[in-house]
Amino acid sequence: MELLKRRIIEDGRVLSDQVLSVNTFLNHGVDPVLIAEMGREFAGRFRDAGVTRVLTIESSGIAIAYATAAELGVPLVYARRRKALMNEGEYYSERVPSFTKGIVTDIVISKEVLKADDRILFIDDFIANGDAARGALRIVERSGATMVGAGIAIEKAFQTGGSFLREQGIPVLSLARIASLEGGQVRFAEE
Repeated sequence: MELLKRRIIEDGRVLSDQVLSVNTFLNHGVDPVLIAEMGREFAGRFRDAGVTRVLTIESSGIAIAYATAAELGVPLVYARRRKALMNEGEYYSERVPSFTKGIVTDIVISKEVLKADDRILFIDDFIANGDAARGALRIVERSGATMVGAGIAIEKAFQTGGSFLREQGIPVLSLARIASLEGGQVRFAEE
């Protein structure tokens, strides 16, 4: 997606060979025009997949997932990041490491909002090692639902997360695939 790539080049900040900050337009400050366009892209790609719910993880993926769910006309569900204080009988829970935060948290989804016959489209702002996506996939599988696709705003193609989802047979649309952040420069993967 050229608009997203342009914003990454113009407004993104390479913090290290592993970390790209997009705080000013994607996950702290949010550009609503960009987010709406991303939602249209994801909805267009997965419209025929029979999606019944869009799923993301608190909090950076919520805006993109909302735009996608609105385009598809389906509910949005987001996994909350919480300590395991809730009753496991009412929630699905998974431990998920955060690459950028350097911590491990529990993500939880109420059993009321995820049903066995759901067809889930997973949406997130970044995929690096894929730990969040793995956790979400485990919850979807435990619920009996099916993950029918994943829409990722920015994939760090030099890490394994996107490849993991594809190896599971999950169709993935990444709007910007980054091959490298070495030397403080963003290099996009060939599409």
